[in-house]
Amino acid sequence: MFKQKLSRRNFLKQSALGLGATSFGGFNSQLLAGAQLGTHHKAKAKRVIFLFMAGGQSQLDLFDYKPQLNKLFNTKLPPSVSNGQRVTQMTKGKEQLIQPSKFKFSQHGQSGTWMSELLPHLSKQVDDMCIIKSMHTKSINHDPGKTMFCTGDEMPGKPSMGSWLSHGLPSMNKDLPGFIVMPSAFWSGGTGNVQALYSRLWGNGFLPSKYQGTALQAAGDPVLFLSNPKGVSPEIRRASLDSLSKLNDNDYRIIGDPEIQTSIAQQELAFRMQSSVPELTDLSHESKATMALYGPEVEKQGSFARNCLLARRMAERGVRFIQLFHRGWDHHSGLPGKIKGQCYDVDQASAGLIQDLKQRGMLEDTLVVSVGEFGRTVYGQGKLNRDNYGRDHHPRCFSAWMAGGGIKAGLSYGQTDDFSYNVVENPVSVADFHATMLWQLGIDHTRLTVPFQGLDQKLTGVDPCDVINNIIA
Repeated sequence: MFKQKLSRRNFLKQSALGLGATSFGGFNSQLLAGAQLGTHHKAKAKRVIFLFMAGGQSQLDLFDYKPQLNKLFNTKLPPSVSNGQRVTQMTKGKEQLIQPSKFKFSQHGQSGTWMSELLPHLSKQVDDMCIIKSMHTKSINHDPGKTMFCTGDEMPGKPSMGSWLSHGLPSMNKDLPGFIVMPSAFWSGGTGNVQALYSRLWGNGFLPSKYQGTALQAAGDPVLFLSNPKGVSPEIRRASLDSLSKLNDNDYRIIGDPEIQTSIAQQELAFRMQSSVPELTDLSHESKATMALYGPEVEKQGSFARNCLLARRMAERGVRFIQLFHRGWDHHSGLPGKIKGQCYDVDQASAGLIQDLKQRGMLEDTLVVSVGEFGRTVYGQGKLNRDNYGRDHHPRCFSAWMAGGGIKAGLSYGQTDDFSYNVVENPVSVADFHATMLWQLGIDHTRLTVPFQGLDQKLTGVDPCDVINNIIA
């Protein structure tokens, strides 16, 4: 005789607390339904490629040109500028001595955008880019900073950007996940001060698990357990899956847990991915000219360059949200040498991605984004030297860039003070950034909500925020 599973739901159904079961089911139906799913206005972008520079890039050495600092080398940062800002334990109680960038800047493109010599390839693409110099965040440490940018909240447990988007918009390819993640397998800026990447950065939080990101592996199967075990044919796999689906269907009728339906859908997707993923990751049909756009590192499995090319292929195939992580930007010492290695990894590859999308007519409806969790301080860390220095974490101002997806091209937006320490014009919070990204995809961030723990939760949280209308074409 078949024994019914004892679960919280069944306990409620079978006890005098039937009303509790009704309430539980009502909450769950709300969670699944969400609020105002689908586009709320005409979208300018269909998809996002999000390049996350984990560790915190130095805006002073890459995007935020401050030539007047050369005359202030090794002088104290005025207290009126720092204004009692909370600092990390690494520089707490130490003199804040100004450290100018050792790298040359020059103007590029018709826009005349100032760019560092560290980014020769991206410098050629400035007329397709919008550089935001006035980003700011709450977080002064890496994990809350990354969690904030990836989920909209410093505290773990919230759905990630890609999960919200997968929840809000329908899939564009039934044979591939709507949200794919690719961390770089290696980086050139040294292995010191490299923080871990946790799967919760692309997790589903309180949303159904079908909305979590799928991480591609650099070695072996691109997705874990994609290949059939030895001796298991596709026919056997199909028959096994059909039998498993019948058992799961039976469980769902008895228990009613929507995660069972999610499991069935994900198992079916995994079966289809056995064909779609190998085709996706096979670069043998890419031309030499296309490969050359991304630079020599594109030939290496797990490189940022190769991941950028794969991102373009995913975008072509209808993957909605593609997130690349590149670590190694936490330069508390030896910054000039380490940042050169990091820029070698990402400069040509990022520029190649923009060019590749543009020549295929895809840049106009693909939003490409690059940013880290925060910036770096104008004051040096460790022994100051004109050519060798470090910088501490800095949340008050940092830089990001966007390209395509209906964003104004050739624009430099926002300003910092003379020390690249405080935002003085057009501040952009992380929530503003998220709201703008969603807006370009046709979503009003205030209407993409899910009730959870007594609050209508959303990616942009509870603090006031706005779409950055001045950067929208």
